[in-house]
Amino acid sequence: MTSVRTPTVTVRRAAHEAPRRRSPRWTALAFLAPLVLYMLLFYAYPLYRNIELSVHDYTPRAFVQGDPEFTGLANYANILSDDTFLRALSNTAVFTLGSIALQYALGLALAVFFHRTFRLSVALRAMFLVPWLLPLIVSASTWSWMLNSENGIVNSVLQAFGIGQINWLTSPDTSLLAVTIANIWLGIPFNLVILYAGLQNIPADLYEAAGLDGANAWQRFWRITFPLLRPVSAITLLLGLIYTLKVVDIIWIMTKGGPADASTTLAIWSYREAFGTGQPDFSPAAAVGNILILIAFAAGLVHVHLQRREERA
Repeated sequence: MTSVRTPTVTVRRAAHEAPRRRSPRWTALAFLAPLVLYMLLFYAYPLYRNIELSVHDYTPRAFVQGDPEFTGLANYANILSDDTFLRALSNTAVFTLGSIALQYALGLALAVFFHRTFRLSVALRAMFLVPWLLPLIVSASTWSWMLNSENGIVNSVLQAFGIGQINWLTSPDTSLLAVTIANIWLGIPFNLVILYAGLQNIPADLYEAAGLDGANAWQRFWRITFPLLRPVSAITLLLGLIYTLKVVDIIWIMTKGGPADASTTLAIWSYREAFGTGQPDFSPAAAVGNILILIAFAAGLVHVHLQRREERA
């Protein structure tokens, strides 16, 4: 009798336990649903709309009437053949690479400096966060005043050392340098915070052992700090790259991309096409924006590839 009833009991138990086994899956889906909805609403749909804008001829009239002409890749062809494209691309490369390199180098130097414990370390570290906390319009306006050719404080200091007036914002030779300096100043606090947090995770025993072996400060940094900060450094540089590619406000407030497109980046070109001329041309602006998205996406793929290769090594 027992051998006959056992399968029946087992089947009934399995039937009762089946919903319990499925419940964690539904719980996971319930937690995942808000994230998926957020990604669809704020990432997938705007990206779809941007692509749609770039393959149609959207004018203010077309927005009202809802009948834009389909142009395919014509907007992209016009952009790539425009004389502004190569200038904006090279300015974007100089502005982005120069910004993230110096932001990272200065942020790392400050993180290592504040990693040591001394009396004013907390207060000074808080002061270095001020540029990050200020509204961008305030920061850009301050730098515009400081770099003013006639009465800016930078030129006043330079003239005190016998250096003549420099037209930081109005000369094609220096306008890109001026906006890059301002952007570096704004990005240092971000690098400082992230890299300082990474330093906190490095065991102090490694430095003590290296000190007992006779390693000096530079050797400890080069053989311990820098290699162990590599994962944090990689994500810091990637985020800095993505952020810097889309910088508009600092450049627009300081130079508006001028003079003669000397400080025009791809982001500025896109913004100017859409909103900066008084005659909106949304489709070319969307096409330029999509090129920026492709550059950022390619940088992300490179980061993932390097990270996987390092994990396999």
